[in-house]
Amino acid sequence: MDKDFKDNTYVGEDGLRYCSLCHTKREHRLPNPIFGKEYKLHVMCDCERAAYEKEQAERKAREFDEMVSRNRMVCFHEKKMYGWIFDKDDGSVPAMAKAKAYVEHWDEVKAKSIGLMFFGGVGTGKTFIAACIANALLDQGKKVLMKDFTEISNISVFDSDEYVRSLSEYDLLILDDLGAERTSEFAMQNVFNVVNRRWESGKPLIVTTNKDAEELRKTTDLAEKRIYDRILAMCTPIFVDGFSKRKDIVKNNYDSLKTIFERGNQ
Repeated sequence: MDKDFKDNTYVGEDGLRYCSLCHTKREHRLPNPIFGKEYKLHVMCDCERAAYEKEQAERKAREFDEMVSRNRMVCFHEKKMYGWIFDKDDGSVPAMAKAKAYVEHWDEVKAKSIGLMFFGGVGTGKTFIAACIANALLDQGKKVLMKDFTEISNISVFDSDEYVRSLSEYDLLILDDLGAERTSEFAMQNVFNVVNRRWESGKPLIVTTNKDAEELRKTTDLAEKRIYDRILAMCTPIFVDGFSKRKDIVKNNYDSLKTIFERGNQ
């Protein structure tokens, strides 16, 4: 056989070029529809095809990672929230297991438009749990947006309609800290518009709040009632029990500074 070491091919007994590495064809014969003569067409051998498929897979993986990174920057307003993930759960909050199950069954809850409302005392980790859900879904390539109620209550009158419409493009919308928003008529209308638009879109909503479900149901304020009724219709209440993690953070910071100050006085 006439081997061609320059391009790792050789001519086989059938007159076609073969790969010297995998010994599969690099050429095929095809009839010329005009002149009737056969001509040779280059084709990928097995190893060339494998290299091409590997390159394509790596390119798609890079593009996916870049998309996830962009979506994460849009989702969160603080970089520290990028690291709020299930792997950092200390196991002290039973509600975290429900959050993990929510992500594991995402296709089902999304199809049924099932949302969650995490409620409980201040500092018990409601926002952390919601962010863990967001990061897990972002890693899957889903589009998630996490905003707090104070921010959406302050939407400019000039941007309100466009902003509310834009929320429908997200697979999951998370609204943090219900009850912290302004209570002016304009602010409450903004909040209702956002919540109502989510209702109309048929996509899931997650809410965090210090208020419990009964408190939401018993409100006599008409503006609040319109908002709360929509939220309770979309979101299943999940109680987040436990001690305030913020107090632990404050104590740890105090102890660290105390140690630093003591070393400085030595």
